[in-house]
Amino acid sequence: MPSLKDIKIQINSVGSTKKITSAMKMVAASKLRRSQEKAEAARPYSSRLEEMLSSLASSAVSGEGIIKLLTGTGNDQNYIVVPVSADRGLCGGFNSSINRETFKLVKSLEGNGKKVQLMPVGKKSRDFFNRVMKDQIIESFVDLNISSTGYDSALNISNKLQELYFDSKFDKCILVFNKFKSAISQEVRQQQLIPLDVSNSEKEEEKDNFSNAIYDYEPDEETILKDLLPKNVSIQIFKVLLESDAGEQGARMAAMDNATRNAGEMIDSLTLKYNRTRQAFITKELIEIISGAESI
Repeated sequence: MPSLKDIKIQINSVGSTKKITSAMKMVAASKLRRSQEKAEAARPYSSRLEEMLSSLASSAVSGEGIIKLLTGTGNDQNYIVVPVSADRGLCGGFNSSINRETFKLVKSLEGNGKKVQLMPVGKKSRDFFNRVMKDQIIESFVDLNISSTGYDSALNISNKLQELYFDSKFDKCILVFNKFKSAISQEVRQQQLIPLDVSNSEKEEEKDNFSNAIYDYEPDEETILKDLLPKNVSIQIFKVLLESDAGEQGARMAAMDNATRNAGEMIDSLTLKYNRTRQAFITKELIEIISGAESI
């Protein structure tokens, strides 16, 4: 039977942990509100840009230069997969779901005879794939402080991807990320970033009230494409980073809430155990006293 002192130490230890998890929950909740606002604000802009570029796709007949971001290389043998995870843990299955989906995607592509390289974003994905697919990592991006330098980080990732693409290092780029749905729900998504997935954009347009809009372009379609296609890569990455950041804060808030409640339940259980043990010691001492008195 454990001593009363040992149980008391356990209660104090779990109580300290409960204070920490409760504080982390409140911090994540405050960050979530700002991150959610940014993610939701970025969605219309990125979707409208993709819609406009999709409407211009029919005029892009050449795969030369910048236009190749839309038309593709003509091959699909070389892929680069970009898993977007968090730099920190303590957020439930947020990171593991990304790593699991990315691993599954890579194995599926390799099973179809494709060559796959990785560009992890976030420490948790980088560390995971350093253990299981180190030779396939071409570059990694960590410590991206999305709240303050989000677009600069997206621009750095975009520039690196476009540099590799125009050097013919890959044919297609796929992002794997958590799309923010609510404070307690994130959905793992895949998005083809390069070349622009026109078929996917058309599916989205079918649900859009403005899908039948007619555009007039000035100066001309090709000039606009050359200007907007590189920007679209940066903007889509920025949107994904914001979605991932909001999802991370939501997942962390939910995980810390569960941890706080579990700690409370553990304290109740240990307190009950402490009282029962204390009562058992008192009863034992009373029995010893009564037995001693009777023997006298």
